[in-house]
Amino acid sequence: MNIDEIRTKIDAIDSDMLNLFLQRMDLMSSVADYKNTHNLPVVDRAREREVLAKIMDRAGDMEEYAFYFFSKLISLACARQNEFIDKPTKVRALAERVTAKLQDVFPKTGTVACQGVEGSNAQAACDKLLPRGRIMYVKSFKAVFEAVKSGLCKYGVLPIENSSNGSIRAVYELLLEYQFSIVRCTDLFIRHELLAKPGTKLEDIRQIYSHPQALGQCSDFLSSLKGVEVLPYSNTASAAKMVSESSEQSIAAISAPECARLYGLNCLRDDIQDSDNNYTRFICISKEPVIYAGSNRISLILACSNTPGALNDILSKLSAHGVNMSKLESCPVTGRHFEFMFFLELDASVQDPGILPMLEDLERTCPTFTFLGNYALV
Repeated sequence: MNIDEIRTKIDAIDSDMLNLFLQRMDLMSSVADYKNTHNLPVVDRAREREVLAKIMDRAGDMEEYAFYFFSKLISLACARQNEFIDKPTKVRALAERVTAKLQDVFPKTGTVACQGVEGSNAQAACDKLLPRGRIMYVKSFKAVFEAVKSGLCKYGVLPIENSSNGSIRAVYELLLEYQFSIVRCTDLFIRHELLAKPGTKLEDIRQIYSHPQALGQCSDFLSSLKGVEVLPYSNTASAAKMVSESSEQSIAAISAPECARLYGLNCLRDDIQDSDNNYTRFICISKEPVIYAGSNRISLILACSNTPGALNDILSKLSAHGVNMSKLESCPVTGRHFEFMFFLELDASVQDPGILPMLEDLERTCPTFTFLGNYALV
C-alpha cells in the first residue's frame, strides 16, 4: 500500500473510534446518575484497575501504549461524570456566589495595607495595583492580613514569588490560615543597590541588612565580599531607614534605588541582583472573594494522597480539560512524614466551560483543597 491508501484506512478507523468514543462518553451521564442516586464517588480505583488489567492482557506487545491510551480515556470519562454529579461543593457555592455579583472594573483606589515603609517594593506594587490607594504600612506579612481582617484596610498587597528565589511560603501559609482571596496580581521588576551613609566606602562595611528574599537574590554579590556579616531584616526599605538613622558607619542595606533619595544614603554598588531578569510577583488580597472582569488566572493549594500516581491523577484532570498550568510547586507539610502540598496556578476562569466541574472534581478527590482566587495579572 502507498501512503495515501494507509491514510485512508487510518481515517476510517478514526471515524469508527470517534463514534465509539462519543457513545462511551454519552453513557457517562447514566453512570453519574447512578452514582448520584447511590451516593458513590466518581473515582472507582478498583474498577479502573480491573479495566486496565483486561486491556493489558489483550494488548500483547502494545501493552504500554494501550495502558496510556485507556488511562487517558478513563480520566476523560471521570471529567465528564463530574459535570453531572450534584453533590454540593464549597468551590461551586463560592464561585456561584461571587460571579452572581461579578464586578466590572478593578478599583483604582481604596485603603491598602503593605509591609514595610515608604520606598519598599511593596509600596511600588501598591501604586501599580491601586494608583490612588491610601497605603497603611505595617511591620509584618501577618499584620497585613490582620489589617484586612479587622476592616482597617479593604486590601492587602504582599510579595508571593520571585523569579530568582522562588515562592514566599510564609505568604502561602497565611493565605491558608486566613482563607482570604487573591483578587489581583502584578509583576514588578526588582533592582537592588547597596546603600550606606554618606562618606562610607565599600571596604568600611562590616554588616549588611536586608529582607531574606533580597539577600537571596543578591547571593553572588554577597559571596564576593570578605569579612562582611549578612543579617536579615524585616524589609528592604526598613533596612535602609535603619541604616540612615544609625550612628554606625560600618553598616549598609540592600534596598531599592528609591531608598537612597528617601533616606539620604549613597549607592556603593548598583544592580547587585544575581539576575537581570529579577521580577517579584505581588498579590492583592481581599477578605471577601471578588472576581473582576478579565480574570484569567486561578490559584489553588492542593494536597494529594501519598500513593504512586496521585499527582499524575491531578495533572490528568487538568489535561482532560485542556487547562494550562503555569505553576506547580511542592511544599512539605509540617509535621507529616514526606507529605507535600502543591501550589498551582492555572490559566483559566471559573466562567470557562468545564472549569468549575474540574475544580469540584479536585475538591472531592484531594485531601486538602483551597481555592485562593480567580484574578487577573496586570
